[in-house]
Amino acid sequence: MKPFQQINLQKNKSSVFTMVVVILLVAGAFFSGLFIGGNKNGRISAAAPISTDGSLTPAVIDFSPLWKAWNAINEKFVPATTTDAITDEDKLYGTIQGLAGSLGDPYTVFFPPEDAKVFEADIRGNFEGVGMEIGIRDKVLTVVAPLKGSPAEKAGMMSGDKVLKIDETPTDGMTIDKAVKLIRGEGGTAVNLTVFREGEDELLTIEIIRGTIQIPTIDTELREDGIFVISLHNFSAISSNLFREALREFIVSGTDKMILDLRSNPGGFLEAAIDMASWYLPAGKVVVTEDFGDNGKPRVHRSKGYNIFTDKLQMMILQNQGSASASEILAGALSQHGIATLVGTRSFGKGSVQELVHITPDTSLKVTVARWLTPNGSSISDGGLSADVEVEFTSEDFEAGIDPQLDKAVELLLE
Repeated sequence: MKPFQQINLQKNKSSVFTMVVVILLVAGAFFSGLFIGGNKNGRISAAAPISTDGSLTPAVIDFSPLWKAWNAINEKFVPATTTDAITDEDKLYGTIQGLAGSLGDPYTVFFPPEDAKVFEADIRGNFEGVGMEIGIRDKVLTVVAPLKGSPAEKAGMMSGDKVLKIDETPTDGMTIDKAVKLIRGEGGTAVNLTVFREGEDELLTIEIIRGTIQIPTIDTELREDGIFVISLHNFSAISSNLFREALREFIVSGTDKMILDLRSNPGGFLEAAIDMASWYLPAGKVVVTEDFGDNGKPRVHRSKGYNIFTDKLQMMILQNQGSASASEILAGALSQHGIATLVGTRSFGKGSVQELVHITPDTSLKVTVARWLTPNGSSISDGGLSADVEVEFTSEDFEAGIDPQLDKAVELLLE
């Protein structure tokens, strides 16, 4: 009995791609979970609160302290040093940045004109930088994953590294977007990161020479022991088609043993994760739920029902603290529906969705609007996914050229 059903692996076409946000330092960002919105009126007035559709609404709180502070600054402020004149527009943007910062969410950020222009250029794709994703873990700037073959990986950056300084700038309290702005830069230039790494007695200073980033997507290998390994590096716009071709290779190989390696995969398109899960799950099975809290009804994303595999399939998924976002969605779905066993360490825990709202024609606000829930209702942001079989992969293992996580998955499949 083969582990799959005899149907064609046909290309799935979808005109709408929802993305799960990650910050990737290629030129600044490789984005997922992002929606584009805005208000119709363009520029806003500071006269009264404004609703999300741009209309004026009655004040629900007393804004007089804000205006009192505004007037006091206008009347009394004298800069301690000679500096460029601060405009009312600068103060307005600073106020909005403070409002966003008050939420304590590292993914909710206001972009003034210059930053907004850079951010939207990154969404369109500008792949020059160091090639790693960063996030906030325990209020510390942390490397989620360096891209395979990127300048960051070649320089020795690892998942879980805590970045304490960027050149001479401490990162304490720094937002992700501020860190991105400092780390990014033109190819050929250098950035020095001061890093704390578990297991090291001293802080590390790692110099990375920025370059053009080639984003890998997928690798496949049929091992001599009959185990087929799919290494998926991101959930890009083309990853669904490449994954379909990898499954075709698996079927042709005649084996029933598969390892899906999602380690250091920072995520990407939500639609790609749903499409991949659909090869394993019957139609209608929950892949992930988009929870809007009190702001709206949850949106349930379900399998499209390609499910070509029978119960003969034996599958392991490798994950680590660099597995984030769409990786966690796919791993959570296949694990909780009993398709695969998770081997490795706890995933990163990036399970929120951001919407990009245009505040004025040249400024925007990236705001968290929802969180991802696994099929059993667990929030991915609540600490990530724990591994079913916990196996560490230390820097010593890496230097010795051994992979205890892969070895354990192979052992379990061959038992």
